[in-house]
Amino acid sequence: MSGLLLRLAGPLQSWGERSTFDVRDTAGFPTHSGLLGLLACVMGRRRGDSLEDLAALTFTIRVDRPGTRIIDYQTAGGALPPSMKVPTADGKGRPAGKGTVQTWREYLADAVFVVAVQGPSEVLDQVRHALRYPHWQPYLGRRSCPPDQPLLLDVPVEDPVAELCTRVPLARRVGKDEETVPVDFIFPVERRDGVRSEIHDVPVAFTSVDRAYSPRPVWRSTLTLPAELGVSTLREYPEQLRKYLNGKGVACHSG
Repeated sequence: MSGLLLRLAGPLQSWGERSTFDVRDTAGFPTHSGLLGLLACVMGRRRGDSLEDLAALTFTIRVDRPGTRIIDYQTAGGALPPSMKVPTADGKGRPAGKGTVQTWREYLADAVFVVAVQGPSEVLDQVRHALRYPHWQPYLGRRSCPPDQPLLLDVPVEDPVAELCTRVPLARRVGKDEETVPVDFIFPVERRDGVRSEIHDVPVAFTSVDRAYSPRPVWRSTLTLPAELGVSTLREYPEQLRKYLNGKGVACHSG
């Protein structure tokens, strides 16, 4: 098998791109560093451990539902004794009356992404085993964002990108009279029909206190998929997904 499929769905997701302590943003789709972090988590890798083998993996993302961007306002450090307050840059405590730190954290609510993972078969085999038997609980960008199940679409696939276009059920309502549906994809390789952008999400340093990322290009393309991949009501989606995992899904031909 040359690939595997991840389904990233849950009440909340957050894939930081330019986060600082005060403002924790989210990209509009799962980032490269976030996906590597998810895989490293289920494999039992600790921060600072080598990710050299996982660097060979590529991720193609189908945007089933982009979700709704929400902001959670939080405070930290209030009503604590001076020894426990959030320290300043010089390591000292904050002055009286200024011990509370405000933060704004962005999330994607009700988003669904399906990711085609490609790479060396020996690495994919390790990843697949870890997703079946995770060392630590996986999460969607932040520990407060557990994934819905199934996370791993555990079916054999030769071409996971083609699978996204022709077989994997789409978590989206489609009208009875529609024959096709436009769906956004995020590709890691150049596409003539894509719009190029750049995102800083390739981890250079991935430790707890020293994190750095380098940029990479991505291409967003809107592909026309068969309407039968979708559902008339979202209540039908779990059953369609079950049929797909049991090998009873409907094969389609993309336009």
